Amino acid sequence: MPGLFIVAHAPLAGALKECASHVYAGCPQKLLAFDVAPYAPVEDTALAALPALRQAAADGSALVLVDVFGATPSNVAQRLAELAGDLRLKIVAGVNLPMLLRSVCYQDESLDALAARATAGAIQGVIQVSTSAPQQQPLRSPSHAATPHSSQQ
Repeated sequence: MPGLFIVAHAPLAGALKECASHVYAGCPQKLLAFDVAPYAPVEDTALAALPALRQAAADGSALVLVDVFGATPSNVAQRLAELAGDLRLKIVAGVNLPMLLRSVCYQDESLDALAARATAGAIQGVIQVSTSAPQQQPLRSPSHAATPHSSQQ
């Protein structure tokens, strides 16, 4: 089972981990987070994060979730991949809570499948919501009392 490792601008990584722990009533297995401090050098940060990555990837693989492609956490993750050449890693940028929750749910899948699930979770979790009243179906009028055929379409 691949580990999950979040690398993001402080305090986002830790906050996402806390959210996952809240939703799943305790810390999901092999989920670790590393908050990147402002103005932190990539090399120093990668070296500091390496032990946590190795812990998350105890079985030899991990999905690394970063917040913004090209930003310092993303560069740290890419440097971690170089430093931990013995580990099998996939890096996915754009971490959000739906991505993380989907990753936790499907953590028992292969690393490739998990990366695909994470990406799909992130995309499907972004929805424009109406600002008007909730979009619910109107109640049936009394003339439409339940019949054996009323639920058939």
